[in-house]
Amino acid sequence: MIELSAAEIAAVTQGQLSRTAPAELLIDLAAIRTDSRECVPGSAYIAKPGEHSDGHSFIPTAIQAGAVLVLAEREILDPQGEPYPAVIVPDAVLAMGQLAAEAVRRIRAAGDLTVIGITGSAGKTTTKDLLAGILQEAGPTVAPEGSYNGEIGVPLTVFRADLNTRYLVVEMGATGIGHINYLTSLVKPDIGVVLGVGSAHAGEFGGVENIAVAKGEMVEALSAQGTAVLNFNDGRVRAMAERGPAEVLWFAEGGSALPEGARAVVAWDVRSNAEAQPVFDLEFPASRGAKALRWPVRSGLIGLHHVPNLLAAAAAAWQAGVPEETIASALDGQGPKSRWRMERTERADGVTVINDAYNANPESMRAALRTLAELGHGVGESRRTWAVLGPMLELGEESVLAHSALGQTVVRLNISRLIVVGTEARAMHIGAINEGSWGEESRFVADVDEAYEILEKELSPGDLVLFKSSRDAGLRFLGDRIALAPIPGADRNKQEGPSGR
Repeated sequence: MIELSAAEIAAVTQGQLSRTAPAELLIDLAAIRTDSRECVPGSAYIAKPGEHSDGHSFIPTAIQAGAVLVLAEREILDPQGEPYPAVIVPDAVLAMGQLAAEAVRRIRAAGDLTVIGITGSAGKTTTKDLLAGILQEAGPTVAPEGSYNGEIGVPLTVFRADLNTRYLVVEMGATGIGHINYLTSLVKPDIGVVLGVGSAHAGEFGGVENIAVAKGEMVEALSAQGTAVLNFNDGRVRAMAERGPAEVLWFAEGGSALPEGARAVVAWDVRSNAEAQPVFDLEFPASRGAKALRWPVRSGLIGLHHVPNLLAAAAAAWQAGVPEETIASALDGQGPKSRWRMERTERADGVTVINDAYNANPESMRAALRTLAELGHGVGESRRTWAVLGPMLELGEESVLAHSALGQTVVRLNISRLIVVGTEARAMHIGAINEGSWGEESRFVADVDEAYEILEKELSPGDLVLFKSSRDAGLRFLGDRIALAPIPGADRNKQEGPSGR
């Protein structure tokens, strides 16, 4: 554990102790909570402002649950008129970052720590899960829970580390220029991974080129002793190599036109098996040459779009000093760890549910649809496929065109049925109709309840159903509902079968 006294917390955050807060009170950073409902005896509560509520309103609840100190922006009085024990700071969220930076400084001073930062428009959570699965074979590893990747999630990840932590994996998201610059300033990564630049949040950023500027802040944050792990197959990421003094380790698929002498982790003979899982041979820089040694990998993930994530994890682990054999062994068969990322459920009635509705952009949508089509038309069988799609949020001016294009993609991939959920996604339905969808192959519904009614009536044994949308659309919960509650009448015969379109 990493313990700081109340007085030290005040000093680190430039805060002031309330008169009821003992200066010598020790707080384990791992016991810091931002939700009063999660407080336990001995914890500290961060009273941060929120979109819909003010954390200061929940200070009494946190204290009642056992919190012994509060990090707050103003004093709150108890029923007796005394201030709750607190460190009063100008900005509670920035104070969390200051504490995280101090924790990293102490861990580095205590021993050998490697910090790995990961960013990109898609695949961050999957990559950090894969990387953590490798690194934990080599030493004590801390990685984010779920998708903790912002100004609150990064400090909470750091707070779980202790003085014995050998590897700290930090996922970093951004909704604007300067965000990754701030997050990297807290942890000062030794290795920075950039997965790709897509159109997620293009509306907030003001265009894809600004997304590239923001993601490249990861490279700029690295020192000359650091390493940038970059996706050679993404042109915008490839251009980031010149944005900082760090050396570059590429990851790429075999056949890429890598510069002479470039260091790279490469996937050769990339293919998918009958379960749509990536299969390839993994080659590391040390084995390049006439007698290159390649390690076979069969991933437990679904979809070839995960190959860059697998390569990025392998490259970062290799740069961190993990043996090649350990990397290949850890990746082989490793499936998804975080929820709603191509999460596959095989129901007892023969329906297969793929829930990938945690986030969405045009690139990840197309990748998921291609995987659905591949699974539906596997060797020796043909299964009816359903795409239940919701809106891709924050695309800005390109939203209508992007949604319409995906409707066309569904038809071109010969996916049997399309259900479009929500007004913001309606252009998908229009796009499918314009591309030649007929009858009830494409349906538009206003909400998830209408979608559920259709699935309840029409899903049959053997069907494959994909759920995909941005997180706030809520389709991940519809996917859970379908996966966990078999539809009545599942013993009826399969309906008309796959579309002959």
